[in-house]
Amino acid sequence: MASLETPPTHHCRALHCYSLWFPAGAPMVKFSKQFEAQLVPEWKEAFVDYWQLKKDVKKLQTVAGGGAVVPSPWLHQKAPATAHWVMRLPFLHSHGHHREPAAIQVHKKLMIDGSIEGAVTGEVYETGVANGAGFVDAEAAKAFFQRLDQQLNKVNRFYERKEGEFLERGESLRRQLQILVELKAAITQQQQARRGGGSSKGSADTDDLSISCSIQLEQEEDGQETVTKDVTAKSTDEGLEDQLSISQGLGESGRLGRPNEEAAHKLRTLSGRVVTCQGRNVRINIPVTTPSRTVTAIRELLFEDILSQSKKTGTHGSDSNEKLSINKRKLRQAEKMIRGALVELYKGLGYLKTYRSLNMMAFVKILKKFDKVTDKEVQQIYLKVVESSYFNSSDKAIRLMDDVEELFVRHFTEGDKRKAKMYLKPNQREESHSTTFFIGLFTGGFLALSIGYCIMAHIAGMYTQESNKVYMSTSYPVLSMFSLFFLHLFLYGCNIFMWRKTRINYTFIFEFAPTKELKYRDVFLICTTSMTIVVGVMFAHLTIIVKGNSSSAVQAIPGSLLLVFLSILVCPLNIIYRSSRYQFLRVLRNIILTPFYKVVMVDFFMADQLCSQVPVLRSLEYLACYYITGSYTTQDYGYCTRVKHFRDLAYAVSFLPYYWRAMQCARRWFDEGDINHIVNLGKYVSAMLAAGTKVAYENNNSPGWLSLVVIVSSIATIYQLYWDFVKDWGLLQFNSKNTWLRNDLILKQKYIYYLSMGLNLVLRLAWLQTVIHPNIGSLDSRVTLFFLAALEVIRRGHWNFYRLENEHLNNAGKFRAVKIVPLPFHEVAED
Repeated sequence: MASLETPPTHHCRALHCYSLWFPAGAPMVKFSKQFEAQLVPEWKEAFVDYWQLKKDVKKLQTVAGGGAVVPSPWLHQKAPATAHWVMRLPFLHSHGHHREPAAIQVHKKLMIDGSIEGAVTGEVYETGVANGAGFVDAEAAKAFFQRLDQQLNKVNRFYERKEGEFLERGESLRRQLQILVELKAAITQQQQARRGGGSSKGSADTDDLSISCSIQLEQEEDGQETVTKDVTAKSTDEGLEDQLSISQGLGESGRLGRPNEEAAHKLRTLSGRVVTCQGRNVRINIPVTTPSRTVTAIRELLFEDILSQSKKTGTHGSDSNEKLSINKRKLRQAEKMIRGALVELYKGLGYLKTYRSLNMMAFVKILKKFDKVTDKEVQQIYLKVVESSYFNSSDKAIRLMDDVEELFVRHFTEGDKRKAKMYLKPNQREESHSTTFFIGLFTGGFLALSIGYCIMAHIAGMYTQESNKVYMSTSYPVLSMFSLFFLHLFLYGCNIFMWRKTRINYTFIFEFAPTKELKYRDVFLICTTSMTIVVGVMFAHLTIIVKGNSSSAVQAIPGSLLLVFLSILVCPLNIIYRSSRYQFLRVLRNIILTPFYKVVMVDFFMADQLCSQVPVLRSLEYLACYYITGSYTTQDYGYCTRVKHFRDLAYAVSFLPYYWRAMQCARRWFDEGDINHIVNLGKYVSAMLAAGTKVAYENNNSPGWLSLVVIVSSIATIYQLYWDFVKDWGLLQFNSKNTWLRNDLILKQKYIYYLSMGLNLVLRLAWLQTVIHPNIGSLDSRVTLFFLAALEVIRRGHWNFYRLENEHLNNAGKFRAVKIVPLPFHEVAED
């Protein structure tokens, strides 16, 4: 091993790198586990297949021990038909201190695409095993090196492709920053001009300060109408004058009679203006992701229609005093987009660096195993090839990382490197052992209080058909609502645990901030703590009721408990997971205002969860009515079911989750143009019809409504099952190598998928309770409904795992490991 002071050879440098990853005296963990734990999940197929190489080495070990070896199919593979090989050059030979001939010889080749004359598509390596190398089984050794070459070539190709993508993205971001700086400078010059002109406008930082645009209608040579918007920003300093022109040709798309598809495409961006900045034509595109941007886009679209129509009718002059603007607010939106794109680029370059290091370690480790099994010294020879190969020798990505960091510090943190590191390299929040301790503590408290509550309820005769009607209609809904909600949250914690165990990158899929996202221990702590408080308060409340005290103050205890939890949810203080609470509220806001917000994965995933929490929403609506109207003071628990508008509100609450989800499908179709979203919308419409017929049947138990419930619910169930299995889970692929499943499976036991489909089918039939009205002994029917609602929550938690598994595999199939952030400025070529 070369010392740190002595320049190491190629071979020693690789071993030195290996010693840094696994220092002496550290706990010995199998490299395969280290490798699997640290690789980028979406790029797993592009990493060295270390596990298969280990199998090949074990075959050699078996042969050395006298066993048989199975011929490898790699020996019979042919080169791709679209390419041929030229320039076979001996790359490295082993000489030096060895008296015997080299065991292997590695050759570098150039691959030329036969379809394009003289087009070199890359370098590949091929290893030849010397006839006199002395391997016990020369064919097995050749098969090993053939696979090793294939893995090295795969790594090189993937690294070169990803590096090229990141370099192209980096160059685009440099141009984006340059345009942003020039536009900022133009607004600053106009600000200085206003100051010099004695303008009485507000402060210099006002968002209304903008580059104003005069609109002019022109007639082109072919007679078509165009709208040209010219903008000029003048500065009185030193007599300088900078000009920017914004032009947009509407043509036929500016007419009122344009196709809906063109109008929809127009609305997908906030602006389609072309800005001429320092001799470049640039189109400003800000995605319509919020209600304000959506309203602005609609207003501008209508304005262009009116403008075009006025020109058509001749009511608009050649010049207009109408104004458009590029103000500071829009520039800040563009700046935020560029900053997010830089962060994602830096993250992707970090993944590429990890890819490089882990693959290098894999080659070192597998060659070390090979030398140990065969008692040959080929590690030095092959590692020289690996170290000189493209993925290990190219430093373009490393230089780009430094450039991104320097650009971020200069443009977004005002030279503060520490602040830049917080954005580019956020520190992961460490898990504390105290969290595990409190989970156990509150779990024990919850179980003890639950047992005490059940005993007290049994003694008092609660939850039976002869129970206290006031208690069952007012206090029980609070307990059942909290129980269903935190059961759902507990299952989400179980999902997180399984996603992490199976290497499903849920944080990337949901676009969670790595420093703020909840770990499964945090979720379990929230559930156990909250349910301990809820059951403790309800236990105390039941004890007071049993003693005969039923005053209005006592009846207000469940409502007060609900109010406390709602207050914690919206509390602005930085306590009790504020970032997660606010993220939850933001997602709920996006769901409620679905048509106006761009739909992302976490939004429609949460909306699906709400579809399984209709009983909770109905309980919340009833309790809000009960306490807001003051019915708890008179104990008139039937008031909210007698009054017509409150009864109608129950219908609306039953429809809301499905309506929100349907609107999300409509918005996604609008944004993406995929007809599958319209088909998915039909699924939620059928669920709305099924929910409506169930509510109607509850209020009118007639045979006609019963027949309608059976028909509509059956159709909705078949629709939902098809979408669950085929679309959401990606199963039931008839041409799959795994019968009735899919080609790629994360879980090794295939029977689990079949059991899961069967379980989902059974739990989807929970609506049958509406028809059967099952009774469990003398229990109140509402308790039975609670258990059925809990089964639906369990079904949803079970559904969540496979939904994310399918989404993860789709991302991995496209090697998407970082988010693609749209860029605001797009250069347009001059006509």
